[in-house]
Amino acid sequence: MELEEIYRQDLSLLIALQILVEERSVTKAAKRLHLSQSATSRILSRLRAMLNDPLFSRIGQQLVPTQYALDCYKQLQGPTGDLLTLLTPKAFVPLACEQKFTIAATDFAIQALLPFILPTLYQQAPNIRLEIIPVQHHALQAQLSIQGADMAICRAIGQTAPLAQTPLGRVGVSCLLSSQHPKAAEALSLEDYLHSPHATIAISDGVKAIVDAAIDQFPPRKELLRTPNLDSALALLKLDSLIITLPEGMAELAAARHRLHVKPLPFEIAPLNYSLFWHSRCELDKAQRWLRETIATSIQSLLGAPDTY
Repeated sequence: MELEEIYRQDLSLLIALQILVEERSVTKAAKRLHLSQSATSRILSRLRAMLNDPLFSRIGQQLVPTQYALDCYKQLQGPTGDLLTLLTPKAFVPLACEQKFTIAATDFAIQALLPFILPTLYQQAPNIRLEIIPVQHHALQAQLSIQGADMAICRAIGQTAPLAQTPLGRVGVSCLLSSQHPKAAEALSLEDYLHSPHATIAISDGVKAIVDAAIDQFPPRKELLRTPNLDSALALLKLDSLIITLPEGMAELAAARHRLHVKPLPFEIAPLNYSLFWHSRCELDKAQRWLRETIATSIQSLLGAPDTY
């Protein structure tokens, strides 16, 4: 028999056959099938016609299966067991997960957020595999759909609908100074900021553009270096008057590691609203949902409770 012919058969009848063999009673089988006794009797008639075998004989109140019915019952155990496994909802167990996930992230997320998140993920799911790739802000929908990234940690730049998203929090911008900087122990004024040499950590979600837009009304500052790599800028801190402009989280990390000083920007800028984005293709997958919820909770604890953007 070809696969197409099997499709045209009512395979639910075979489940009824299994139950009839187990119960040896039309009445009891009807209860398990949630059918009337007469409807179950009609199913037995259809089974006899489909399989071309009497299947049962009646002895008193009991149905006695033929050898062919017993052989069918034995052969059906494997396939129906597999169907039960396939159709029974499973609880997701992180410890047993061996899935690979691809996360697109900004330079800031890679350098300042993921180092705090990864231990939590691997403690809960030690056998998962992660690939971290640069986010493509202006092709985010394609990256999360046809290019196969599972989720993205970034701020919205351009059109993000119809992607799903969860707010993660706001990322501000700070200044980083060496211990030898003349203003290391003082408040940093706008004049100090504008008349000092600068290095800017130009992460991939537009810190440089946001800062420039905010200080465009003032005389241009002297920018010695613009880089996505914090270590490159730190190498210039031996210049006593250098100021590094960078996202808040990166500033605190660098200050703790290198005994530096963090100062607030001496002017207002728009905060960077970070979100976790994903495509609808990942919406219902239990492993994906666990990863999204774990990442979102971890980042929200780092950035503070997010507002609704």
